[in-house]
Amino acid sequence: MSGIPHDTYEPSTKGEKWVESRLPIIGLLYNTLMIPTPKNLNWMWIWGIVLTFTLVLQIVTGIILVMHYTPHVDMAFASVEHIMRNVNGGWALRYIHMNGASLFFIAVYAHIFRNLYYGSYKAPRELTWILGIVIYLLMMGTAFMGYVLPWGQMSFWGATVITGLFGAIPFVGEPLQAWLLGGPAVGNATLNRFFSLHYLMPFLILGLTIVKIWAFHHTGNNNPTGVEVRRTSKAEADADTLPFWPYFVIKDLFALAVILLAFFAVVGFMPNYLGHPDNYIEANALATPAHIVPEWYFLPFYAILRAFTSDVWIVMFFSWISGGIIDAKFFGVLAMFGAIAVMAFAPWLDTSSVRSGRYRPMFKWWFWLLVADFFFLMWLGSMPAEEPWASLSLLGSTYWFAYFLVILPLLGVFEKPLPRPATIEEEFNAHYGAGGSGMSLPGEKSATPAE
Repeated sequence: MSGIPHDTYEPSTKGEKWVESRLPIIGLLYNTLMIPTPKNLNWMWIWGIVLTFTLVLQIVTGIILVMHYTPHVDMAFASVEHIMRNVNGGWALRYIHMNGASLFFIAVYAHIFRNLYYGSYKAPRELTWILGIVIYLLMMGTAFMGYVLPWGQMSFWGATVITGLFGAIPFVGEPLQAWLLGGPAVGNATLNRFFSLHYLMPFLILGLTIVKIWAFHHTGNNNPTGVEVRRTSKAEADADTLPFWPYFVIKDLFALAVILLAFFAVVGFMPNYLGHPDNYIEANALATPAHIVPEWYFLPFYAILRAFTSDVWIVMFFSWISGGIIDAKFFGVLAMFGAIAVMAFAPWLDTSSVRSGRYRPMFKWWFWLLVADFFFLMWLGSMPAEEPWASLSLLGSTYWFAYFLVILPLLGVFEKPLPRPATIEEEFNAHYGAGGSGMSLPGEKSATPAE
């Protein structure tokens, strides 16, 4: 598929021509800023700029915090307190960085569910979707390692529990766990490894983000109708699109300002609301917290991990056929990572010829049930590992996998979609001709940015 026809950069001055002939950076920036964007994008397309801004915010604040942090088990906790008490503006930098991780995951979950609703994972955007899942996995790894660095009680015991999962992998689990920890248990080598990787991985995320933006230059953005921009002529493309600047940039900046207003209100007035009080107690290997929980953004997958106990029939079955190699702990690890992997296969599991959920009446019910299931699992992940929470977690986990592996394939066979507009221009004109400007996810019709 060729790119969308549009005006390209043409240098006008001798200086611009000289630079463009040697390093076409001006043309690249121009073509990125002026990329044709479907003009019917709604407010759910704001999350791209929020994610990009938050990534830069995390990198900048992280670099400054590193100047004052000491990655040693005897000094890490004290160095964080030094940042909070003695460094000029240190408390603000730490709280911005700490709550910036939560903003990052709020935006990425909204971004993921928007893509699932509008079918943004379908051809020709399968690789873009998979790139997004890889970025999400790197985000999870970066956030987990960053949570260990303050070296509080929850940091230490969270690292102990999560790294212990690798020991459940048959044959290679124990050496892999020892390599990750740098020894037989969580200690100074672990802290140094996690500090190094936590500093490195955001730059990998930034690189993949640039690759993802590059992919949009070829495939173009999806849009709420799921109808592709016409590419047969520039006139038709212009009727379906608007340049990213200034239309969508201004709208994105407005949305970003509103979100940052709420973000800095949290940083200023309730910075520890999403944290755990035990992490203000220095790590102690001899005192186990009563209830070990990860950060809120890991809770849905933590619930899936704990749902598969030794008395679940599917665990007993695989344990029997594997001769005990696959136990409940290993199956829980498989389920946790499998819950993310099934999202990566959504482009092939969704058999419907209709891209957007706006025109799929049966799909809408199952999709919103998936969203409710996600928050249900998040709540269950914060509960103790006992009944009835374990059984409810199993129920929530079952629906998560059933949605991707059973429901999506069957909907493509049995669902009767609603009529769709022939072009983006047709839908856009019908909407504005009727007046109104809905901005919600299901009834949405409006305009926004790339991502």
